[in-house]
Amino acid sequence: MTKKERAEAMRPILDSMYPEVKCSLNYTTPVEMLIATQLSAQCTDARVNIVTEELFKRYKSAEDFANAEQSELENYIRSAGFYRNKAKNIIACCKRLVEVYGGEVPDTMEELLTLPGTGRKTANLVLGDIFGKPAVVVDTHCMRISRRIGLTKKTEPEDIERDLKKLIPPDYQLRMCHQFVAHGRALCTARSPKCRECALYDICKKTDVDKKFLKEDERK
Repeated sequence: MTKKERAEAMRPILDSMYPEVKCSLNYTTPVEMLIATQLSAQCTDARVNIVTEELFKRYKSAEDFANAEQSELENYIRSAGFYRNKAKNIIACCKRLVEVYGGEVPDTMEELLTLPGTGRKTANLVLGDIFGKPAVVVDTHCMRISRRIGLTKKTEPEDIERDLKKLIPPDYQLRMCHQFVAHGRALCTARSPKCRECALYDICKKTDVDKKFLKEDERK
């Protein structure tokens, strides 16, 4: 089975398994989405949602974050990890939003990447969930599952993003990434994935060796 065939076969299966998916970070504005995604680096979405519940009550706009005292901001986000660097980047990011974009989040990859603390993963999530543009969000789940299924052999996020964009239709890219997150948490875990329980078993490259041995056992 080719990569393209795997990608085409995967879509209806994931759609049936996870028909309703969305970003698991809580936010109400584009600025909140940007900040929450920056906080999610090396941190679980569940923890970020706990942090932002109080954070977004205190800081409500790009202007608020731009004018924040770093020590105070650090106290709000301490449990998200790497809090000093994250606080520094959030303030610098929002200062640029205010000074260059009038406090609004820009809607292009090129502009988003000029914001401190914003990499391609964050930018793609903002582009997809806020602006409805095609976007491949290469997080740990996307990296793991796309390699296991056999959609890419690459190990660098940007290379994986490039491979997936060649295989996945624009209208499905973001939903697929959210489905990968759900699937990675439910079945295709980093350790001890539940392959025999997975509806993708028959098309997954990871299980090819397993299926080969099953056929040999059946002939004995």
